[in-house]
Amino acid sequence: MSLFSRLKSGLSKTRAGLMDSLAGIFSGRVDEEFYEELEEALIVADVGVQTAVELAQRLRERAKREHIKERGELWQTLRAAMTEMLQIEGAGLLTLQPGCLNIFIITGVNGVGKTTTLGKLGAHYSAAGKRVLLAAADTFRAAAADQLSVWAERAGAGLIRQGEGADPAAVVYDAIAAAKSRGADLLLVDTAGRLHNKANLMAELAKIARVVEREAKEAHLENLLVLDAGTGQNALAQARLFGEAVPLTGLILTKLDGTAKGGAVVGISHESGLPVKMIGVGEGVEDLRPFDPEEFVAALFES
Repeated sequence: MSLFSRLKSGLSKTRAGLMDSLAGIFSGRVDEEFYEELEEALIVADVGVQTAVELAQRLRERAKREHIKERGELWQTLRAAMTEMLQIEGAGLLTLQPGCLNIFIITGVNGVGKTTTLGKLGAHYSAAGKRVLLAAADTFRAAAADQLSVWAERAGAGLIRQGEGADPAAVVYDAIAAAKSRGADLLLVDTAGRLHNKANLMAELAKIARVVEREAKEAHLENLLVLDAGTGQNALAQARLFGEAVPLTGLILTKLDGTAKGGAVVGISHESGLPVKMIGVGEGVEDLRPFDPEEFVAALFES
């Protein structure tokens, strides 16, 4: 399958859900009822209330400006408006800066596929010839370091870990020292995800951020939040919470192949103001791929 075909296949549930919501709306005359129906359909498709209202408003403005009378003429406008909302600076860009250490801190709640995503990133950059080091800073989940060890071996990457219950910031401190001494291109940091103990989690993340700032001032830093696309609009609340602890630079959306709520990607990115860097549309390493707004929307709308 081509990359676009794999994307279409991975988004099949979301596409079906979106098209089911929009079915029958784009026929007939443009009137106020049309915009109300459109907002409702987009909300049902989990795009989000605020984003649905903004999308309907963009169609309303175009119809008024160009004296459009038929609903069908606004179909491409909806598609273009969604694409534009996703074209935030940095979308789809997760490149390593040459000549310095790159550090990607991976955050997210338990169960979103955070450690697996980190492992896939490590495998991707190792395959590209980069020297990669993984830091097991999730010291509270017993199996996290072991899971990361498997990925490190698979990717041919180094691994820095300590015992269960160790200070996560101490792990990161050791990892930065090791990355410098080994001339690593990329340090990937796995962190704990425990929203049920939010205050402690955020304090730990903030401490890790301070260690990185102090010990790796010249590094190129990405604070990446991994979200399960299946959580829909609840992911927006997660973005707000994690953003309070560290200055997030982008989102990675996982498990898009297993949900009909992928339309939430539009609302989450637009309302948080954060670019989507990568999306996961399958189990394989190659199914974690750079996000392309135009390609994503095309896969949603193409029947």
